[in-house]
Amino acid sequence: MHSKSPKNVVVVGGGIAGALVAKHLQNHAHVTLIDPKEYFEIIWASMRSMVDQSFAERSTVDYSEFLPQVKLITSYAANITESEVLTAKGDRVPYDYLVIATGHVYSDPITRTEGLIKYQEAFDKIKSSSSILIIGGGPSGVELAGEIVNEFPDKKITLVHRGPRLLQFIGSKASQKGLEWLTSKKVEVILNQSVNLTPTLEGVYQTSGGETIVADHYINCTGIQSGSSWLKDTIVMNNLDMHGKLIVDKHLRVDGHRNIFAIGDITNLPELKQGYLAMRHADLTAKNMKLLLVGGTEEKMAVYKPGRSIAFVSLGKKDAVAEINGFTMSGCFPGLIKSGDLFVGKTRKTYGLQS
Repeated sequence: MHSKSPKNVVVVGGGIAGALVAKHLQNHAHVTLIDPKEYFEIIWASMRSMVDQSFAERSTVDYSEFLPQVKLITSYAANITESEVLTAKGDRVPYDYLVIATGHVYSDPITRTEGLIKYQEAFDKIKSSSSILIIGGGPSGVELAGEIVNEFPDKKITLVHRGPRLLQFIGSKASQKGLEWLTSKKVEVILNQSVNLTPTLEGVYQTSGGETIVADHYINCTGIQSGSSWLKDTIVMNNLDMHGKLIVDKHLRVDGHRNIFAIGDITNLPELKQGYLAMRHADLTAKNMKLLLVGGTEEKMAVYKPGRSIAFVSLGKKDAVAEINGFTMSGCFPGLIKSGDLFVGKTRKTYGLQS
């Protein structure tokens, strides 16, 4: 049975997953997207955007460019009831179906123009500094070190990581390859230490191991906060695991809530938190919601199978280290796959934009 009026779908969070599900559903329902900023960003390109303004231009896009039918509310979501999402600004947005996609909290500017200015400022700072300290040896810190050394080979770069090895989310072989690449480019890597970010003198920092680092500029690439704290007093509060991830069923619905889906980094799925998997979540969820929107049965809903482990960490514009199902490769071959364009052209096409 077809209902006469289109249903209300609310998507909270306009990142890789949320923006794609909104795009897929915009012609099938009244879609409202709630996000604190007015533009979409291909987030894994952000390290290159700090050294290459043309990348910042291509990896940031106003939502209105590819979500013409979607109503955008520029705010944080603050609460969920059985029938409405409440925003921090005080909007009450009714929903028939809700998609929660607030993977991480970024303190982004609100407009794309402000976002581009932020990247320009980051570039100017990097360009004018002769020595740079990077804190954090996860993918962001390692990729940023690779980008800077690629663009400005003469700068003195020190990377400090509190863990015993870089890139701890992948195997030790791959992290060793990343370390060797950085050292070959004269990046100084200090492991098992943290840094006191209050300089003892202008531009002089102490590590927890008593080492002194001199740097004109530091960039903090340590963990980004998970975007689930706002859910702690909502109707899904009992569906959060100990890490603040939402527990989902095989159809990516929040356990026990038939009309609430969760996609992207906020889910508790046993897979790496990666952009291409977030896009798979969005595709599957849109397919299932299109079925439900026309009165289809739950038995026909598609089932999500957690993704295989594929990780690429780019090292500058030509090299990368990759781990695919436990197999490690490094150098220019995995670099060809990711590092040249960081999948930006391909991703733009997926969202209906010219590559």
